[in-house]
Amino acid sequence: MTWLEATRGATREAFRELEHEGLVISYPHRGAVVIGVTEDEVHGVLIPIRLVLEQFGFRMALEVGTTADLAELASYIWMMEHAAAAGDIDGIVQADVEFHEAVLHIAPQFHTIHVWRSIAPRIRAYFYRHSRARDLGSVVEEHRTLLTALHDGNEARLLQTLHDHIVVPRVPAG
Repeated sequence: MTWLEATRGATREAFRELEHEGLVISYPHRGAVVIGVTEDEVHGVLIPIRLVLEQFGFRMALEVGTTADLAELASYIWMMEHAAAAGDIDGIVQADVEFHEAVLHIAPQFHTIHVWRSIAPRIRAYFYRHSRARDLGSVVEEHRTLLTALHDGNEARLLQTLHDHIVVPRVPAG
């Protein structure tokens, strides 16, 4: 065991999972390198894919979502509020990712959820970086606005609110 009390097997498995999620590249007999999420990847790949997936998911949620579904989404906002109040970036990012995945689960489509889960680790990595430069309370308010738009049932307003939430400006290099 190492000083972290992790076995070599557990450590290798953790690296394999990180590699599978696209967060690490392993080089045989040389080690591993953490891969960052670039602004080009965020704006050229992740945001467009995420927008298509979530537009579909929010439309489906608008059609088939129940009061219980809306209550579940509200519970993630509650978690975000508490994380924001505590300055807990990990907690707010976790609740943020879970909120969006929960929307996709309202009208589960296997392929939609599969694609979401394939990009979620990269989105989570971006959220961590992006959230450090934001007022955490604004993250909560954006999700509250999304939930209100979903509850109100106006599809055009909902999709515009979703677009405004997902399509963020590039962070200047520096």
